[in-house]
Amino acid sequence: MSKMKRTRYSAEFKAKVALEALRGEQTVHELAARFEIHPNMVSQWKRQAAERMAELFATKSGRDTVASEAEIKDLHAKIGQLTVERDFLAKAFGKI
Repeated sequence: MSKMKRTRYSAEFKAKVALEALRGEQTVHELAARFEIHPNMVSQWKRQAAERMAELFATKSGRDTVASEAEIKDLHAKIGQLTVERDFLAKAFGKI
């Protein structure tokens, strides 16, 4: 019994199929037959596209706040590390 390899689809292909599914001109089964994939994949990609559609139109400031919060957290960690190093060096040189 040979094992079948799992096929990996590109993001462009998934977007193309999801867009066709969202248009609603063909049924899920017709699209699956046309693109030679399982109907569940069409439904799943369609659902994911619909759920993430709002992210495309999010304001730039909305996207930046998520990125900036992670950056702020990293910078606070770096500040703490530098403070500890400075205090250690100040004690070490104070004893000399």
